[in-house]
Amino acid sequence: MSAPRVDAARIAEHVERLADKHPPIDPSSADYAVRDPAAVRARFGGALDYMARVEMEVERNVLELAVMLPDVGETDRRFYAEVWGPQEEQHGVLLDTLGQHLGMPPVVANTGDVPARVRVLGALAHLSPVHEVIRLLYYLTGAATEKAAMMAYTAMSEGLGAMGEDAVRRTVVDAIKVQEPGHFAFYRLSAQEMVQSGVLAPWQMHLARVLRSKAYSLVGAKTAEQRAGFGGVIVELGLDADIERSARDVSRLETQLLWAHEKGLEVPGYALKAFRDAAAGYRERRLGQALAA
Repeated sequence: MSAPRVDAARIAEHVERLADKHPPIDPSSADYAVRDPAAVRARFGGALDYMARVEMEVERNVLELAVMLPDVGETDRRFYAEVWGPQEEQHGVLLDTLGQHLGMPPVVANTGDVPARVRVLGALAHLSPVHEVIRLLYYLTGAATEKAAMMAYTAMSEGLGAMGEDAVRRTVVDAIKVQEPGHFAFYRLSAQEMVQSGVLAPWQMHLARVLRSKAYSLVGAKTAEQRAGFGGVIVELGLDADIERSARDVSRLETQLLWAHEKGLEVPGYALKAFRDAAAGYRERRLGQALAA
């Protein structure tokens, strides 16, 4: 069954609904009362630190998007600069504050360094055909990122609930979790609209496939250490129990839009490899730490 038709007006309306219904979370609404800080830190400390850093680095992501997509439309600009960005920055503040209440050090985040590769993309993006390819990859990356976040927050919420840590589960994790589906929907709708409207020529779709398969990266994981940190999120939250399913769920949109011609493909090989390598890197790091202790 083909996806329902999407148009620009529907996407703009969605962004306005997000702005109206989901303003940035007020920090004063959070209740950081924790029954057993040591147990929560032991179970979720690594994942919490990683997720807080990624959320806080959205400030840099907004700067990157302004460089990388110089001719972006008003709906996209409003979404990332006025809706998504402020919401995600508060997510980072909430998670970082929770970590400090658990006895963890403040998160160290890179909020202002725009990499050279992004500036190169920005220069190329002044060419309209290249700009459209970059825009599609932005939507696909955003969709994968938000889907991973939805899965992570759901797992963390369930774990905190099982531990009886209802205050932070309800006022921090669940408060964040409820905002992520709207972000995912924006990226999904935007990517679908691009493909359905025929904005991209066949050669541009081919280029998008090549770039995605060659430059695929997990959210917030640019270095080996960070990739192992993402592996910690996978393992600590139990997403490695069926890692192929986790990778498939995160990559579902790009599988449908980029790889529809590959009949029977359930998950792109590059995505599954990235998930497996991250989990293996985390386990290796843990083993090395245990042996050194």
